[in-house]
Amino acid sequence: MRMAVRMALAGLGLLATGVNVRGQTPGTPPAASPNPQKDQDANEITAVPNRPTFASTAEMVQFGVFEIEYGLEAAKGHQNINGLLKWGAVKNLELWFLHNPIERDAGTAGLGDSGAGFKYKLFPQMKARPTAAILYLATLPTARPELGAGAMAHLVQFLVSKDLGKHHFDVNLGMQFVGRPQLTGFDRRYFTALSYSRPLKGRWGYTGEIAGFSRQNAVTPATMTLLNGATYNLSPRLVLDGGAYIAAYEQLPRFTVFAGVTYSIANLYHLHPTHRK
Repeated sequence: MRMAVRMALAGLGLLATGVNVRGQTPGTPPAASPNPQKDQDANEITAVPNRPTFASTAEMVQFGVFEIEYGLEAAKGHQNINGLLKWGAVKNLELWFLHNPIERDAGTAGLGDSGAGFKYKLFPQMKARPTAAILYLATLPTARPELGAGAMAHLVQFLVSKDLGKHHFDVNLGMQFVGRPQLTGFDRRYFTALSYSRPLKGRWGYTGEIAGFSRQNAVTPATMTLLNGATYNLSPRLVLDGGAYIAAYEQLPRFTVFAGVTYSIANLYHLHPTHRK
């Protein structure tokens, strides 16, 4: 609990500096709009990125839309390629599949862990009320033990997103149950994230975040990261991002750079209108 309080206080400082630095534009071509479904034509597809932050937005991809997010990370002794596939299967429900096709740590490389889950929107943003959603993810130990968790893990998060003018905020609070390799039972740790974004000039945008996990067990201490990144909208459905984050606590690379892309491929229901009917 004390960790979450410290993270929130640090986040206020991060936001104070971020307000004057970053952005996404509502008037000119938007840069990763935090609420992209607002004021959009019903037939226009607009990307809804979770990247580049660790936090997930409570906003949803449009009904029927299949969207992908891919990125790469590079740090001393650590590199990976990570992917997220999302589909608006039914109204207010998003299906997720995560995978790390390449993971490299301390000279060992191979397939990383995978995951599957869903996001369900409880209610949309209205006036003073934020958007709220629930996220569930199951981690599948597809990596060898030295590269992954080595056991199943389950994450449940409560997501809140809110627009205040040009400023967008995402707050995540969650709990993860991590399996103990070659043992029974689960370790428990808590996740907290505060993310801020806003438009800059033209197609550019800025994102800042503070996020971390509480202590898991005697050998896995708490973690906290501070992230700053930029986004660039090539089109409403294609968003590029890049930046870096630093680890405030140990057991993570001190400085990590990243780059990625979010792309809304198509509305799958519109591809087969007869079948859908």
